[in-house]
Amino acid sequence: MTDADHDALAEVYSGILDRAPEHDFAPTLDRVEAVCDLLGHPERAYRVVHVAGTNGKTSTSRMVERLVREHGLRTGLFTSPHLTSVTERIRVDGEPLSDAAFVAAWQDVAPYVHIVDQQSLAAGGPRMSFFEVLAVMAFAAFADAPVDVAVIEVGMGGTWDATNVVQPEVAVVTPIARDHERWLGHDLVDIAGEKAGVIKERITAVLAEQREEAEGVLLAAAAERGARVLREGVDLEVAARHVGVGGQLVDLRTPAGLYTEVFLPLHGAHQAHNALLALTAAEVLIGGDRPLSGPIVEAAFRDVASPGRLEVVRSSPTIVVDAAHNPHGVEATVAALQEAFAFERLVGVVAILADKDVEQILAGLEPVLAEVVVTRSSSERALDVADLAEVAMDVFGEDRVHTAERLDEAVALAVDLAESGAASMTGAGVLITGSITLVADARVLLGRA
Repeated sequence: MTDADHDALAEVYSGILDRAPEHDFAPTLDRVEAVCDLLGHPERAYRVVHVAGTNGKTSTSRMVERLVREHGLRTGLFTSPHLTSVTERIRVDGEPLSDAAFVAAWQDVAPYVHIVDQQSLAAGGPRMSFFEVLAVMAFAAFADAPVDVAVIEVGMGGTWDATNVVQPEVAVVTPIARDHERWLGHDLVDIAGEKAGVIKERITAVLAEQREEAEGVLLAAAAERGARVLREGVDLEVAARHVGVGGQLVDLRTPAGLYTEVFLPLHGAHQAHNALLALTAAEVLIGGDRPLSGPIVEAAFRDVASPGRLEVVRSSPTIVVDAAHNPHGVEATVAALQEAFAFERLVGVVAILADKDVEQILAGLEPVLAEVVVTRSSSERALDVADLAEVAMDVFGEDRVHTAERLDEAVALAVDLAESGAASMTGAGVLITGSITLVADARVLLGRA
């Protein structure tokens, strides 16, 4: 990477950022469809696995991609948000686009984006959004590579998400819970209805175990569209799992067979369930409902990584970052922490976006945190420290809550608090969580970016 490439990337990224943010989307696919049409429909140039849901989308998408790539196929992977560089969102053969390749992808689509921008503005609509542009860039980059299979993660929702112009062979729906309620609604049935939009005509839908009301919506959508359904708890299951050093050993039963003692270098029951969904999707796509090669599956899972998900970024004391940012995600994080770590005293560093269920996120963390340091991330949507502290005091009590405006100060204070109350260095821990942006900031601060 040259300085010129980096400067060009910064300029392109700044221009894309100037558009409507990714959480601010209109219920239409017209603009993305128009650009794809002008480009000759790059999103149809490869086979697609589309991944939707509330939690676990990125980890599941990464696992699907790794399984497909281990079979010798060229892969594209589109995920969001990014932790360090926007180039992480668009990967070919497991590697983020280089700065130069990202700029080239923008230059390839820019004339067509400009045409659609002008058409939309003339009709009284907005320009294409930040996320719409990135999705189109990914579609074009994958076609240009070219890839054999693209794994596409939904940004938000499903039906009206910019990625929903793809025609997948397999759609995966991870657990559905309440999140992004300002945009998707408060009712689980409504949220599930939005997610169900990724289930297209006559495809295979791989469904995580869901709350009854959400499952009913998904099954109804699949039946209406003639989609085949493979359900966790009915057609597939995590048959067994055992905590191991650096991860876990899992037995995964899919419609085609039982894969035993597969090492997964990630913590938590939720990651075992993500692996099950990913394996089933890859089995449908590659195996045609036949079992995949055991050694290939083992090699793929052994190499899986999910940065920012219960990731240990420093030792002495142990500092763990986790991107849980809604109550359902916090519940999974807490269970995994209790299972995989033996902290005598754990102190939290927490920042939360203002549009999240702040009280429930904090309530989920309260049983495992001795004390909490509230701060804010670099996101414009982050809740002010004083406002977050006020809610935290209601949940934790005043004596257990501390504040720090800057993340470096928050981490330093949390380390001191953890070490001062633990009987040994190995028993002290710090958990940084509550926001994906906070985790991204922390990884940069602690040299993991």
